[in-house]
Amino acid sequence: MNCFMFPGQPLLRAAEPADDINYQAIRTLALAHTGLDIHDFSWHREPSSESVALQVYGAAISLYRARLLLQEGQRPEMIAEHSMGIYAALAVSGSLSEGAALELTFRIGACIVRMSETGDYALGCMVGLPLEPLLAIAENNGVYLANYNTSRHFLLSGERHGIQSAVGEALQSGAFSAKVFPCDAPLHTPLMEASTGSLREIVTGYRYAELTIPLMNHIDQDLLTASEVEDFLLQELLLPVYWDKSYQALRAAGVSKFTEVGVGDSLKKYNRWIESEAAR
Repeated sequence: MNCFMFPGQPLLRAAEPADDINYQAIRTLALAHTGLDIHDFSWHREPSSESVALQVYGAAISLYRARLLLQEGQRPEMIAEHSMGIYAALAVSGSLSEGAALELTFRIGACIVRMSETGDYALGCMVGLPLEPLLAIAENNGVYLANYNTSRHFLLSGERHGIQSAVGEALQSGAFSAKVFPCDAPLHTPLMEASTGSLREIVTGYRYAELTIPLMNHIDQDLLTASEVEDFLLQELLLPVYWDKSYQALRAAGVSKFTEVGVGDSLKKYNRWIESEAAR
């Protein structure tokens, strides 16, 4: 069983073939639905943040690469998503059109970026510590677990000063690596509650068709139905991403091939890490 995996926001852009007809089609859709030219990263409407641009770009490249895979005859029997990869995943599952998925990505990003006007947020990437001491560090510093990628790879999210303090404590506690990354908003934490009213207005404005390809959500590893999509899109911004549990559930469901559909190979690396830990 083949699973298409849709990653979240990339950190950087990658080179894409400008003369490819599918790339140009997705580029045109992104420009029409978001105002961003994904090829030169220029805004043709009121500009938004670099993070929002990367979110739109990430969704667009996922849709582009999904088109290529489908044209090659690689149809997935299952779909998995990580963080903001949910929007492109919904399009490939048949629940949204490509244009709607790009528009939704942009509108969610443009909504949450407003949180940066009243708060200074950051992410902490922690590698090497197990969950329990990591959770204690998060609590000590008033920040939250945002991504549970493997049993030794986590993201914390919250106010920048808390993340910086947590990074220092993690390194003192024996983490292999602990780094701070800027972000517009504390995604996947309870702090996002402040924006749920505006976000609800956005997600309820779309019609979600029944999914034609099973899509496993990253919170409780259930398969989404059309009636559950709206609530999931709100809840997933407040709760951590559990990729480790998702990968294990996908393997248990019979998935034997995993194809990362997006920028980079972060999910493939997590999968290898999870497998290596299981083999010990």
